[in-house]
Amino acid sequence: MMHPLRILCLLAIAVSLHACQRGTEQQVGLNTEPVALDLSQDATWSSLATAIESEVEKGSIPGAVLLLAREGQVVGHQAFGVKDPHSGEPMDKNGLFRICSMTKATTATAAMILWERGQLGLDDPVSIYLPEFANIEVLDSLRDDSTGVHSALLRPVTIRHLMTHTNGIPYGDIGEERFAKLYAKYGVNDIFPTDGRSTRENISRLTQTGLTHQPGEAWTYGLGLDVLVAVLEVASGEPYAEFLRTELLDPLGMDHTAFVLPPEHQADLVEVWEKDSAGVWQKHKHPKYTTDYPLRSDWPMCAGGAGLTSSALDYARFLQMIIDRGDIPGGRLLEESTIDTLLADHAPGLIDDNWHQGLACAVTNEPANGGFWWGGYFNTQYFGNSSTGEIAVLMKQTYGLRNDNTSLTFYEVMNR
Repeated sequence: MMHPLRILCLLAIAVSLHACQRGTEQQVGLNTEPVALDLSQDATWSSLATAIESEVEKGSIPGAVLLLAREGQVVGHQAFGVKDPHSGEPMDKNGLFRICSMTKATTATAAMILWERGQLGLDDPVSIYLPEFANIEVLDSLRDDSTGVHSALLRPVTIRHLMTHTNGIPYGDIGEERFAKLYAKYGVNDIFPTDGRSTRENISRLTQTGLTHQPGEAWTYGLGLDVLVAVLEVASGEPYAEFLRTELLDPLGMDHTAFVLPPEHQADLVEVWEKDSAGVWQKHKHPKYTTDYPLRSDWPMCAGGAGLTSSALDYARFLQMIIDRGDIPGGRLLEESTIDTLLADHAPGLIDDNWHQGLACAVTNEPANGGFWWGGYFNTQYFGNSSTGEIAVLMKQTYGLRNDNTSLTFYEVMNR
């Protein structure tokens, strides 16, 4: 029989080893508790903050919010300048921003949740879910009267095509002129909600216009993720805003992210600013959309490529999930292998640059780098690095500015 003292010693050793193992476990999720750091000594933060402060001081931007995190710890989260250049109201680091194309990564991630469950296949034809896609064709030319000359598809548009901008469905006003005319003719919303139509109704109008090229044969930035929302509604059997809230936003603690903001969050929405011909700040106005769509509960269309409003901290929580390879506090959102699939090259040979097209965003071609990134129409940006565990989010709400260097600085600093 083993001596009782020896048993106690072995138990003590086992408990110690278990404690050591627990101590070396990687943290999951984002720790937002303040840490005692001298950010002036942090090269990344200093470079970004200095650039933002300089542009605010010069009047190139009204204000911004910057968040930097490493290995699951927020090391810096700060507001710069003002929220309103007319009243002088300071920018709040918890302000809410129209993140536009940063929405795309969340829509792609929502699709991968269904993919893991076997409710969606990446190479499924879109027409399985949206029969109106069965008859779509390639637009070869557009006549003066806005009627088109079309040719048949060589292959169907697939879910993968929608997620990788290889589907041939371009933007209009910020994309291809021919399609701007066609979208106007058929009443297609190609950026933000503007009326009471549903997502599906908008996509049905879209299918009357055609594709700019054969699916899978070119990379054209466009409306694939908007179409994907209609697919996800069919595949999940739920309205997309509800599905996204239940399956992605709530599990990640993204309580300040939505297509339509609840009344208690609406005052936190930052206005979009532009300069008039005299260089004076004014609220952005556009003939084809309004920027108050996050306040319009009577506009149900969910723009999966551009429609979400979020905060820097909320979006950082989403990026941290990718850094943590699908693991989240209290469980798992996606399998590690799914994150690998999300960041893999899904448009090989179609992009001649130092990055490739993943299912959710741009990903560096250098395996040792691990960087992934994208940005939004009103000058929001994100960067994540799965190798270093670094995350950065830059939030602004501006339009048409030509002398703001913060976006370029952000890209260069985070990709160096």
